Amino acid sequence: MVQSFLESPLLLLFVVIGIGYALGNIAIKGAKLGVAAVLFVGLAFGALDPNLMVPDVIVTLGLSIFVYSIGISSGPSFFRTLAKRGARDISFSVVALFIFFILSVGAYYLLGLNKATAAGLLAGSVTSTPALAGVLDIVNTASPGKFDKTLFSNSAVIGYSLAYPMGVIGVMVAYSIFQKLFKVDLTQEQNDLQKEYPISMKIERTTIEITQPDIEALTIRELFNRYHKRLVFGRMSRNGIQSLPNMDTSLKLGDRIVVVGGGKLVDKAVKEMGRVPTDELTFDRRHYDVRKVFVSNPDLAGENIASLNLSENYSAIITRVQRGDSDMIARGTTVLELGDRVQMVVKRNDIDEINELFGNSYERLSQINLFSFGLGMALGLLIGKITFSFPGGVNFQLGYAGGPLLVALVLGAIRKTGPILWILPFSANLTLRQIGLILLLAGIGIKSGHTFKEVLLSSEGGLLFATGGVIVILATFISLIIGYKFFKIPFSLLSGMLANQPAILEFALDKTQNKLPAIGYTMVLPVTLILKILLVQLLFYLL
Repeated sequence: MVQSFLESPLLLLFVVIGIGYALGNIAIKGAKLGVAAVLFVGLAFGALDPNLMVPDVIVTLGLSIFVYSIGISSGPSFFRTLAKRGARDISFSVVALFIFFILSVGAYYLLGLNKATAAGLLAGSVTSTPALAGVLDIVNTASPGKFDKTLFSNSAVIGYSLAYPMGVIGVMVAYSIFQKLFKVDLTQEQNDLQKEYPISMKIERTTIEITQPDIEALTIRELFNRYHKRLVFGRMSRNGIQSLPNMDTSLKLGDRIVVVGGGKLVDKAVKEMGRVPTDELTFDRRHYDVRKVFVSNPDLAGENIASLNLSENYSAIITRVQRGDSDMIARGTTVLELGDRVQMVVKRNDIDEINELFGNSYERLSQINLFSFGLGMALGLLIGKITFSFPGGVNFQLGYAGGPLLVALVLGAIRKTGPILWILPFSANLTLRQIGLILLLAGIGIKSGHTFKEVLLSSEGGLLFATGGVIVILATFISLIIGYKFFKIPFSLLSGMLANQPAILEFALDKTQNKLPAIGYTMVLPVTLILKILLVQLLFYLL
């Protein structure tokens, strides 16, 4: 078997990918390693023979594709987060990651580690594969003779691999201890944050008959604001005649109107507005129909719903937007992306024109614009080759990770330059990201496997594993205290903001039984992604 792998590196690569992906989907007490298991399977196969490896270009290709796809999708939210949420959320993220940074530096001096191992420990503690990739890129592109590239590359992977498991388990342990120690009331937090964050687990739809006198004469706009813009009002019926209301439509007693929103808010609207009639308006499809269409028209990417003027040009109202597995209430400010699936009420005569407007092509969403993708990647790689010189003779390159990531963030925020659409359809982006990540993880795992085995079997391996656990638990616990007590961030949001890995987020969601951790996770994800890469590289340069 080993001989077959030596003769065919591609066979080895895909065996590692297949087994790693299968193992990553096995849940142990509700936690999964996910695609990160490919790295550990790669280490196991690489340990079989020191000559087992895959071509370096495969690792570099995976790295560049992975960080570019992350950047292109995170660009809009990254700059939006910087502009709108900078004060509290970004400040806390910086403080939390610097705690991990300081403890990793302490481990470097206390244990006498080399700087590559310390950088790997930090990357593993925050479970950031892009950060590890950034360090490996620095090592591989360094000037010849500056240090032993093979030693440093293997050391970074070993530090990362030994710290990564505790980067998942340690955070969960810290969450459980903190919640019990500070007696966090998760139910009360959910009730307190109900108005500020859309934390309903399920979007529901019902028909309400207006029977309350104080609702009569109110406009849809007034009701929209009354329910904090978290309800959408669909078709209505007055005297047996159906129509689609606009924001200036006034309600009358006896009107029937379809309301879409979170279950608890819909129940509240029923009590305050009237009652649920025996017949549901949506069952009547003679004049209006409910349709789900894909956004595959590039001209709509980056446009908000209000700018489409659907109510003026067509008889249609968008009620919700599905992006990946997330269902969102449609608002005028909701920005559409390629791959979104919008649900709307539309007059039957306008269905064909609506399909043409949105594109509604699933096949088109699976395609990648190779011109914009190739051009963006090329720009990123060119930027990565530029050498920046600093006082003291220090030279710095963004490399294969930093260059594509920086360019992708900017292009993702721009979205379109003339006829060139930079962003990728949601499904295509996820596919590229996954391909890039598994190539990267499998390659670096196989390459470092033999050295990893030697360290793991030595006393140093156990010490590094324990060190990773101490860093993670201590840094997470201190960050929780600072966030909860000084930044006044609710624990439900904090648990998502500190969730460095999907398994941790799933643990937090299960513990809180609401979507607040997911909201916290998405609020800071773009910022923390960049900060992790920068801090790990900074640690490597400073030590």
